[in-house]
Amino acid sequence: MVKEKKHTTGNKRKDILNFVMITSIVILANFVLSFYFKRFDLTTEKRYTLSESTRKLLKGIDDVVYLKVYLHGDLNPDFTRLRNETKEILDEFRAYSDNQIDYEFINPGENPDKEEVNKIEKQLYDKGIVPEQVIDKSKKGQKVTETLLWPGAIVTYRGRELPWQIFKRQAGGGFTTEMSVNNSVQELEYGLTNAIRKLQASRRSEVTFIQGHGELDTLRQYDFMRSLSEYYNVTRLEIKQQLEALKKTDVAIISQPDSVFVEKDKFIIDQFVMSGGKVLWMLDPVYLNMDTFRLKQFTLGFNNDLNLSDMLFKYGVRLNPVLIQDMQCATIPVNVGFKNGQPNFKPFQWLYSPLIMPDIDHPIVKNLDMIKLDFAGTIDTVSARGIKKTILLHSSRYTKVQPTPVRVALAMVQFKPKEIQFNNPYQAVACLLEGEFNSNYENRLPGIIMNDSTIAFKSHGKKTKMIVISDGNIAKNETRRSVGPLPLGFDQFTNQTFANKTFLVNCVNYLLDDEGLLQLRAREVKLRLLDKKKIEGKESKWQFINIALPLLVVILFGMLQFYIRKKKYAS
Repeated sequence: MVKEKKHTTGNKRKDILNFVMITSIVILANFVLSFYFKRFDLTTEKRYTLSESTRKLLKGIDDVVYLKVYLHGDLNPDFTRLRNETKEILDEFRAYSDNQIDYEFINPGENPDKEEVNKIEKQLYDKGIVPEQVIDKSKKGQKVTETLLWPGAIVTYRGRELPWQIFKRQAGGGFTTEMSVNNSVQELEYGLTNAIRKLQASRRSEVTFIQGHGELDTLRQYDFMRSLSEYYNVTRLEIKQQLEALKKTDVAIISQPDSVFVEKDKFIIDQFVMSGGKVLWMLDPVYLNMDTFRLKQFTLGFNNDLNLSDMLFKYGVRLNPVLIQDMQCATIPVNVGFKNGQPNFKPFQWLYSPLIMPDIDHPIVKNLDMIKLDFAGTIDTVSARGIKKTILLHSSRYTKVQPTPVRVALAMVQFKPKEIQFNNPYQAVACLLEGEFNSNYENRLPGIIMNDSTIAFKSHGKKTKMIVISDGNIAKNETRRSVGPLPLGFDQFTNQTFANKTFLVNCVNYLLDDEGLLQLRAREVKLRLLDKKKIEGKESKWQFINIALPLLVVILFGMLQFYIRKKKYAS
C-alpha cells in the first residue's frame, strides 16, 4: 500500500515536472520566434502570398496608412466573402508593413439619423466611391430585399486621401455577382497597392499623346487616356518641329496617324528615343476609307505611307502593307432584310477583326484574355545590333494575308471561308523592342547640324524600349449617343469586353518600369464557389456535414479515449 502511494506520488511529480518543462519550452520558443517573421501559404495559387514588389513597397512605408472600409453590416454571402477577403489582405499588409497599416470597417447605414446617413453617402459618392444596389430574393422568390452598399474604402496617408473601389461590377452581360466578386478579390492586392503608390508618389511620369498627324482624338481614345491618368500625367501635344517639344515627356504615344510625318518631327522623335524616351507606336499599315465602307459597304485598302518606315526599320521592325484575315475572329451585326418593317440583324464572322489570345509568359500579356483588333497588318523583325525583340501578340494558326491594294466588302460575310486559304499562321502584330538604339539620322546629317550644341545630336542612344503594334484601332473605344464613350475593348453588339485596355495599360506600365503593377494585375485567384444546383433544397444535409458531423467526430473521439484510459488504469 505504501509502495503504491509512493508510486502515485512519483507519477504526479513527474507529470508536474513535464508540464513545467513543456510550458517553459513553449514560452521560450515564443519569445525567440517573436524576433523573426515568417508566414506559410498553403493555398494552391498562393493567394495569401504578396508579390515581391508589394512587400518592398510595404517595407518602405514610414507613416501610418489609415483605411475607412465601408463594407460592413448585414451582407449577403457574396459580399460577406468579399469583406472577409478584404480583411485578410489588410491583415497581410499590416504584418509586412510593421503595423503601418491601420483600418476600421464602417457601416454607413447603421446611424439612426437618416439625414446624417444621406450626408455620409453623398460624401462617399463625391470622393469617388460607387454604390452597389444589392437585390436578394428568398428561396421561394416571395420576399425581395434591396440594400444599398458602398463597397469601397477611403485611404489616407500623410494628410492625402484617395478612394479605393473594392467591388467592381463587370461591364457587359453574362457577369453574375459571384463572378464580379471573384474578379474583385483577384484585384485586392493590386487595388490597395496602387492606392498606396499613388499617395506616396512625389512625381508622376509624363505620358504624351502626339497629335498633328491625324491621330485619334480625345473622344475616340477617351477610356485609354482616362485609365492612364490614374497613374500618370496625361497630355496631348503637337510637335510642330519644336526641338524641346518632348523634353518633359517620359512616354510618347502615337495612335493611328493618317498623315505623313515631316522629317523635322521624325528627327525630334528620334532624338527623344536616343535620350532614353519610350514610345508606343499604334500604326495602320493599310489605309481604308471607312466613310466609304459605311456608305457603300465596300472600300479599297492602300499602303498607308506615313514616312516612318525608315525609322522603324532602323529600330528593328518593318510594318508590312497587308491586311490579315483570321478565322479566330469577332462577329458583326449585318442586316439580312426587314421583318415587320424592322431591320433584321444577325451576327456574322468578320475575318478582318482577329481575336488575339496571348500565349507567352511575359509580364505585359500574362493571364490576359482575348484582344480585339480591326484591319491589322503584320510586323517583321529585322536586324538591329543590340536590340532585343519580343513578339507580344500574333494571329492564330488559321490566318490569311492579303497584300495591298485590297478590296474589303461587307458581302463577304455571306461566304464560308475556305480553310485551305488560311495558310499564313501566327503573324506578328505587336513587338517589344529593348536596347540601345542607333539614330535613324546616323551618318545622314551635315556637319553643321551634327556639331550644333543647341541641337546636341546623338547618333547612339541610351538604353530604352518601345512597343510597335500594327493596328491603330486597338486603342479606339466605341461611343454611344446616350452614354458617350464606352469602355475600351467593350463590344456593344455582343456585350463582351476584350482585354485591349489592360494590354495597352500594361504596355505603358512596362515602358515606365512599373513591373510591380504588371505582376499584381497578372495574378489569378480562384474562389471555390459552391455549386448552387447541388445545394438547392439540401441545405440541412450540407449544414449537418459541415457543422454537426465534425462535432460528433470530436465527441466520439473523446469518449473513445476516455474508455481506453479507464480500461487501462482500471486493470
